[in-house]
Amino acid sequence: MNNPKISIIVPVYNVEKYLSKCLNSLINQTLAELEILCVNDGSTDNSAIILADFAKMDSRIKVFFQENSGQSAARNLAIERATGEYLGFVDSDDWVDLDYFEKLYNTAKKYDCDIACAGFKRCKRFRSPIKKAFKETKIYSNINDKVLIDKLPNHNYLWNKIYRRDKWDFKFTEGRIFEDMAILIKILFKYDKMVTVPNTYYNYRKTQGSTVTLASKKSKEDFNWARKELYSFAEQNGITLPKNKSFNKKETFKFCGITILKIYHYRDVRKYKLCGFIPLLEYECW
Repeated sequence: MNNPKISIIVPVYNVEKYLSKCLNSLINQTLAELEILCVNDGSTDNSAIILADFAKMDSRIKVFFQENSGQSAARNLAIERATGEYLGFVDSDDWVDLDYFEKLYNTAKKYDCDIACAGFKRCKRFRSPIKKAFKETKIYSNINDKVLIDKLPNHNYLWNKIYRRDKWDFKFTEGRIFEDMAILIKILFKYDKMVTVPNTYYNYRKTQGSTVTLASKKSKEDFNWARKELYSFAEQNGITLPKNKSFNKKETFKFCGITILKIYHYRDVRKYKLCGFIPLLEYECW
């Protein structure tokens, strides 16, 4: 396709259970002028077969392959090959409303904005969706206003937005997770106008294996790295971020389905709560 309106970046790694729903939500978008750039990041399940089947079904899907190098490397590869006017990011276990990209693109064009931002629903078993919803179309140019409306540092989400591609000169840090936390504030700072878009949603699937739920040493180290990147950039550029008012991350530990411990990660404090609500321990970690 010549000059697609949006290039959608989809990193894929061992998501055979969810991939078809994700891709169906993209090929059935009400906005047809798309290219869908899928990067198979060394999957060992049937993800590659599913990608091949969808690519045969829809010529807008382009499939690339790399050895397992992580989501950041996959995103960097796809961005280098993108030709759309705007960039969009969709994780391969998530999906979007069918009018999602049309509403974001049309609103961005109407108001000549570099970023268009939608609400999202966090879908988790046994819980109602936690929804971020915008009630009106509104333009934000001041960086502190953009940070506030996007709810940084708690919502460091790249995927509920589209970005004008000709202004994109960022590279994701490869070998790291929580890379969205490190880069989003830099994007909001560089790009000019951002517009909010009501009544369409990105649907975010929070599974047990999701990056944000991992409790490994690697996960904790990368979280601390990304948090320092976020706050250092804010401090260097006069950006106001809340301190210790909202936690950046929560870890939950269960036994036989019962919550035995929750750890709340703030900017410079860890708070441990027995059963999720009984204060147990607090220490500084910055």
